[in-house]
Amino acid sequence: MNIKTRLSLQFTSIVFGILVFFSVLVYYFSFSSQRSKFRDSLLEKAQNTAILSINIQEIDSTLLKKIHQTTRSFEAEEIAITNQSNKLLYSNKTNLLTPVEIISHTYNSRVAFFSIDNKDGVSYVHVASDQNYHVFVLAHDRYREENLNELKSILLWSILISVILSVTAAYFFSKSAIKPISNIITKVKEINSSKLSNRLDEGKRQDEIEQLSITFNNMLSDLEKAFKSQDEFVSHASHELRTPLAIMIAESDYILSKTRGPEDYKNHLSGLIEDLRKMNSLINSLLELAHLNGNKNIQMTAVRIDELIFNTIQSIKSKYPGRKILPKIEYPDNENDLNVYGNQGLLDIVFKNLFENACKFSSNDVEVEISMVNESLQVSIIDQGVGIPEDQIDSIFNAFNRSDNVKYIGGFGIGLSIVAKVMKLHSVEIKVTSELNKGTRFQLIFPAYIADKEI
Repeated sequence: MNIKTRLSLQFTSIVFGILVFFSVLVYYFSFSSQRSKFRDSLLEKAQNTAILSINIQEIDSTLLKKIHQTTRSFEAEEIAITNQSNKLLYSNKTNLLTPVEIISHTYNSRVAFFSIDNKDGVSYVHVASDQNYHVFVLAHDRYREENLNELKSILLWSILISVILSVTAAYFFSKSAIKPISNIITKVKEINSSKLSNRLDEGKRQDEIEQLSITFNNMLSDLEKAFKSQDEFVSHASHELRTPLAIMIAESDYILSKTRGPEDYKNHLSGLIEDLRKMNSLINSLLELAHLNGNKNIQMTAVRIDELIFNTIQSIKSKYPGRKILPKIEYPDNENDLNVYGNQGLLDIVFKNLFENACKFSSNDVEVEISMVNESLQVSIIDQGVGIPEDQIDSIFNAFNRSDNVKYIGGFGIGLSIVAKVMKLHSVEIKVTSELNKGTRFQLIFPAYIADKEI
């Protein structure tokens, strides 16, 4: 059973239950009201009969019967009067009011109501001359019976028609309610691994179905990024690893093509090891890039930026022992201003890439400036190297993109792509200024540090 049918049945059942409940209430209160009015009329009849029969001595039983016959009476009316010894003093058209019934319905209370078959009756105690007299009036309320039968018919037809209308309304209501879900199902069926860029309509982003669309779109965005990262990794790996592998295979085939001396073999193995190291570095860079592409949630802590830079400088100097990296730090009054929120491991990768590029593309000293500008911490890395062509500055952060003037210098073109992605995760602005053959400045602008910020 689909949701539309289930909703229609549930809605109809609820409407049917409510209609039956209120119909029963209407019938019950109508019955109670009309029975109460009829009993009041019976009591009034009993009181009048007692006054005429007992209080007015001029009226005997024969005259009382003529009065009852000539005045308006109830349908199938029966009247009986007994004394306190249950002796019958007067009766008129008694059928159900037999002596046995009279005795069984004699009550001590002044007024009591009872029923015999389809008739309602009243037992009234009249006091006169210190004597108790019991007056019984029994009659059939035809008016009430007809009204209740008519009301019952009206209620049954009302329930039937209402149920038919509710079934129809429930069908169109459920169809309208399920339509957004049906649209989502149709759209989702169109989405596959090659169409992950498709998105569901989010409407006004308010009701639950629209929130479901938002959640699904967020999931699609994550999947698209994951697939894109995977595709990029495979594409980059196949593109970048094919050439060095082909070179190593060709060199190995060449060295094995004939017997050579130990020195030739040693030189070949040394070159092969160097190529393998470069390949290892390339693979690590590709893995880091793929990790950054697919990872949005990274652990953030307070990182002291000057200490991180000093540690990075020491690491880079081991690779470029003759190079000077000169830090220039403007220490603020509050030393917490030198803290940034970030992932220390990723920030270490960023500064190593920037320092290594500065050392690789420049033979002069490298400067590092740390300062506070408008509550933001700025770190600038300045070299005096070959520079970047002005028309290529905007594309240096693309993976495997290298400026025309540095293609003769070793590298893979991945480092700055990693830098850009890490800085984006840390909400850090990057500014690059460069002049050919004079040098390049990379300026990183970190958001202001808030001591009680929760990560």
